[in-house]
Amino acid sequence: MTKFGTSDKLSHQLAYDASLAALNNADINFNKIDAVVCSTIEWFFSVEKQRHFAGMLSSMFRTNKPIIRVPGGCAGGGHALWVANQLGYDNVLVVGVEKLMTCKSDAILDEFMMAMDSRWEQTEGMIAPASAALAAGVYLNKFPDTTTDDLAKIAYKNHSNGFLNPKARFYGKKITLEDIKNSKVVASPLRVMDCSISTDGAAAVVISNDKSDIDIVGSDLSTGRLAPFESKDMTTWDGTVITRQNALKQAGLIPQDINFVEIHDAFSIVELMAYEDLGFCKKGEGAKMIRDGVVNLDGKLPVNASGGLKAKGHPPSATGLSQIYELVEQMRNEAGDRQITNNKVAMAHNIGGVGGTVTNHVLKRV
Repeated sequence: MTKFGTSDKLSHQLAYDASLAALNNADINFNKIDAVVCSTIEWFFSVEKQRHFAGMLSSMFRTNKPIIRVPGGCAGGGHALWVANQLGYDNVLVVGVEKLMTCKSDAILDEFMMAMDSRWEQTEGMIAPASAALAAGVYLNKFPDTTTDDLAKIAYKNHSNGFLNPKARFYGKKITLEDIKNSKVVASPLRVMDCSISTDGAAAVVISNDKSDIDIVGSDLSTGRLAPFESKDMTTWDGTVITRQNALKQAGLIPQDINFVEIHDAFSIVELMAYEDLGFCKKGEGAKMIRDGVVNLDGKLPVNASGGLKAKGHPPSATGLSQIYELVEQMRNEAGDRQITNNKVAMAHNIGGVGGTVTNHVLKRV
């Protein structure tokens, strides 16, 4: 994983750096890689103006081996890993990368709008924060015991973790709970500090049939309704429930077997709902997990030890693989000041759009 933030390097250079680090970590030469699965959104307004990223990687690696590009919005990294896990090759390199910081904010918002429903959301100008705010409003109305203070505590927890992560965009940057509560409203009830942060960055993973210290014991992908208000219940995202059930069934586990988890906290409300959809508590009881410290770094179920999308940063196609990077760092006791002690079984939950594409991977230390 590269450091997330602002980089002078182009996307293919970031992808190369992450890939080389993954290959070195796996102690494998590229000539033993059977295929590459890559993910990038390829922003049309990017200074790079590159529309054939797989070909770019072919030139970079000087290879004619299969390179498959998997688009998946913000779930691109998890989607690519799921695809790689289905291929049946002995050794596969998976890499996700995004270059956002050279783009203007309004251009990024316009591009993200293309991932929303053209019948409803695009027409009404409902960018992702607005759609997430709709879900938040419905949730707070349905479960009035939950408040915006609970959402602020989730963001604060993730910033506290990101403070300790050298590869996070907010590494070493102190953010107080009052900073979060007093930040500007983006789409009520969500504030600026309830929302994840765009970055440049890349992450890569090598999966292999060779014996390893960590196994992928569950892997699932679900696609669903693009607009969240088309669901029967906006407080539950079906893709999260389905991938949790399938991935855990493959692993022969139940939610209570998970020691720690990286959740796709694109917005604080998304993390809160995921506590429930992933089976860690009953519906409407997610706030209790943050109030009781269950999801803190020293809690019973640490969530987003990396800082999550909120503080680590969110280069969309790299995010899902950066979650895997964090799980492996933790399982190998290489996470430094944010090290988790109970770290044998973990989960990575990655979302594209506002619940439209979801992946879930369960890892187990052998």
